[in-house]
Amino acid sequence: MTIIKRHILDGFPKSMSPSSHAVEADGFVFLTGQFGRNLDVPEEPLPAGIEAQTERTLQNMERVLASLGLTLRNVVSVRVFLTSFKRDYEGLNAVYSRFFVEGERPVRTCVGVTDLVRDALVEIDCIARR
Repeated sequence: MTIIKRHILDGFPKSMSPSSHAVEADGFVFLTGQFGRNLDVPEEPLPAGIEAQTERTLQNMERVLASLGLTLRNVVSVRVFLTSFKRDYEGLNAVYSRFFVEGERPVRTCVGVTDLVRDALVEIDCIARR
């Protein structure tokens, strides 16, 4: 029988949605979507521009993973959501490629959406493997 562990992490702001920060099952770790908020001061305005929001979003993802004893090298799949796909795709990729180095990149899906929480430009979730 699969044991499912739901993580509500100490030191992290509550999720914007009614969800766990992460859920674990059979060695897979599913992270809830991250966006560019400051995890230490969550009410602070989001940074301006896709590059700054992508940077903060991926730093948040690293921080959540680290709290679970994982790194970006454990990530096997990523989903990216952009509110302005054509405008922001290149800027997203410029930052993303610094976090996930060539030869060690997870699979990825990137889609355009109409809106995100707090008017974020980007949201990213992932699946990692222990």
